[in-house]
Amino acid sequence: MACPFFLPMEKLENGTWLNASRLPLGCGWSGQCAAPGHEGEIPSAEELRDFCNLGYAESCGRLPAEREWDVVRFGARTVFNDAKSASGGSIQVRYVCERGHCPVEHGVLDFDPVTLQWINPHRDNRVQRMAECFVAAYLDKKKSQELIRSAAS
Repeated sequence: MACPFFLPMEKLENGTWLNASRLPLGCGWSGQCAAPGHEGEIPSAEELRDFCNLGYAESCGRLPAEREWDVVRFGARTVFNDAKSASGGSIQVRYVCERGHCPVEHGVLDFDPVTLQWINPHRDNRVQRMAECFVAAYLDKKKSQELIRSAAS
C-alpha cells in the first residue's frame, strides 16, 4: 500500500525493512513526492521507510488533507494466451486505491513482458509509475524463483 503521492524512481537495495520483498511495491524504493506544493521534493530515508513505501501516512507533513486516496495496493498474475504454452502471455496487474481503508477505485492493468509494453496503462501517472515498479520487482522475483528451481533440478 504505497502512498498515492509517491513517485518511485529507484530500488533501495539497502533499506531498513525486515522483509523488503513483502513491501507493497515488491521492494523498497527511493523517489520523489508528488503531493500538491511538494512536487519533486526528495523524502528523507525515514519518510521513505515510514510513509512513502507504506501509505496511510497521516503523520507525513506533505500529505494533503483533501485527497482521493490514502494508499494504492497491487497484485499480479501471469496470464497465458494458450493454456499449453508458457509464452505469449501477459501480466495482469490488479490495483486498488483506498480511502479510509475502503476501496474507491480498482481495476486491471495489462503488461506484455515480451514487448515490455503496457497494453492498458493507468490514467494517473503516479499509479502508473507505481505499477511499473511493482512489475519490475515482480519480474525480478519470478526470475529468482526460476533460477532456484533450475539449480535444484
